[in-house]
Amino acid sequence: MIFRILSLIVLSIAFAGCLVVSKVSYHIVLKDKQSGTATVTFHNIRSDAIGNKEFEEDKRKLFKYFLTSDEFAGSLEQEGRFIKSRNLDVVDGKLTGVAEYAFNDIEKIESIRYDGGLYYLTLQSDDEVVSTNGDIISTDQYKRIIWREGVKELKFEIASGQSQQRTRDLAPFLKKTP
Repeated sequence: MIFRILSLIVLSIAFAGCLVVSKVSYHIVLKDKQSGTATVTFHNIRSDAIGNKEFEEDKRKLFKYFLTSDEFAGSLEQEGRFIKSRNLDVVDGKLTGVAEYAFNDIEKIESIRYDGGLYYLTLQSDDEVVSTNGDIISTDQYKRIIWREGVKELKFEIASGQSQQRTRDLAPFLKKTP
């Protein structure tokens, strides 16, 4: 699912445990047809680490790498995403992450395409679109969000199909990590 891929790309590197989220929200403001800013919100960030060593590594990745490292910002810059801000907060008892970045190529934002005056994002057919300001077309093979010509903001939320029953809460550690 695109949702799992998004969380892995943005929040972790291939380690034994992984950071998972319940949904990802995108708010893209276009400056012109190809460039603009994106605000990405990761809701209910948790760890699926089973062991304590993996859990500690997930906390390090999140609170050190994602939140503060220049290395993370540099890796996104290589992908054409220029970090403007990033933060973590506890919202309704759940850890939430927000990253804002500028981009010069809309295709760097989850492979959104611009063609014939329309923007579109193609997802797997089983991805759950929670909300969007675009139109959704579903087939057996894929799900597509289409935004009409002239739109200046693209918004969409994708929910995780992954159960979070066997995950560990990270919210209590936000203030405890130096």
